[in-house]
Amino acid sequence: MTVVAVLGGPGAPGATSSALALLLSWPLRPGRRVLLVECDPDGGAVLAGALEGRVEAVYGLRNLAVADRRGLLAETLWEQLLDVSPQGTGERLLLPGLTDPAQAPGLAYTWEPLVEALHALEPQGYDVLLDLGRSGANGPMAVLPRRADVVAATVRTTLRGLSAARPRIAALREDLDAHGTGSDGLGLLLVAEGPYPESEVSRQFRLPVLGALTHAPRTARVLSDGGDTTDRRFIRSELMRTARTTADRIQDLAAARRRRLGGPQPAQGGPQPVQAQPVQQQPVQHALPPQQVQAPQQVQAPQPVPPFVAGPVSGPAYPPPQQQPQQQPQQPYQQQPPSYPQQPYQQQQFQPQGTGQFTGEWPIRVEAPQISYAAPYIAPPAVPQPPVPAPFPGQPGQPGQGGPEGEEVRRAR
Repeated sequence: MTVVAVLGGPGAPGATSSALALLLSWPLRPGRRVLLVECDPDGGAVLAGALEGRVEAVYGLRNLAVADRRGLLAETLWEQLLDVSPQGTGERLLLPGLTDPAQAPGLAYTWEPLVEALHALEPQGYDVLLDLGRSGANGPMAVLPRRADVVAATVRTTLRGLSAARPRIAALREDLDAHGTGSDGLGLLLVAEGPYPESEVSRQFRLPVLGALTHAPRTARVLSDGGDTTDRRFIRSELMRTARTTADRIQDLAAARRRRLGGPQPAQGGPQPVQAQPVQQQPVQHALPPQQVQAPQQVQAPQPVPPFVAGPVSGPAYPPPQQQPQQQPQQPYQQQPPSYPQQPYQQQQFQPQGTGQFTGEWPIRVEAPQISYAAPYIAPPAVPQPPVPAPFPGQPGQPGQGGPEGEEVRRAR
């Protein structure tokens, strides 16, 4: 599984539109799916933009905060996904973002469990795209780019876009080197609007260029404001062709980083435990010589031990009744330590009955005070009852509102 974090910046460089372009152009092998999660703390834009408000804002990221507190994050995640596949095959899914920026502080402790839940989708063949917006790499959300395989910073190739992205990318590089898996997974996702070429931008930022999306406002408006994504002109447009090339480069970079870091491979995750079972059984049967194999068989035949039976105190773990008078003399019950000043305890008899043998009954305290633990009865306070609701117009039994009496009034008129 590949986790890609798409980061924006000031000036609206087009991070959400680029993430949607990658979602619709992501190459999928049979049995694999791709999921886009809107993690922008400023609020999601897909429901009102690309989906044109056709889906109610009852699904989304805000429902996962309550589910995480109840321990139902993984189960609730599947209930919040929307199918945005052009053919409705369920291969391209969307988790809508927040509907109000005031909901972002409630997800402060949910980002890390959410990343764990997304990484748990690897055995099921899911690739995940994270739309972080312009401020999704700071504060509690910094765990998202740190745990991602590839971080794509969206930058417009204009002087204003490059100047605004320089300090943010430098801070992100330092954070990934200090707290993440390294900045070798950081790259640039260019929107070719200005005159600066890819090679010059890569040399100035000292970062690889993951892709350069064509600046096509009319085609990009389908991703930002809605339109027909099944149209052949949109599918074969230059913007979508460059998006498919960018998706291939991102997958190659993610695979190279996983090989370097020694991460799990999706194709080798399942059959490894099945092949390891017979290998563990063979050394136990054939690795030891015959003399050493017979030795533990003699040890495995110990003398029979009587089972433990739950019952009175005089069980096998305690001494027999005949030795109890010798081991438990009555002197500790008669003598009191001189440093104990309280006398009321000397008048109470705690000595056991009989000759010192336990008879199965606990000692009875003489003249024990009788204390009642029953709570006094407290009458519940009188709660005023609500008034009887007024009858609905037309209800039978009400004069003038329908029913038999209402019919008599109508007949009289």
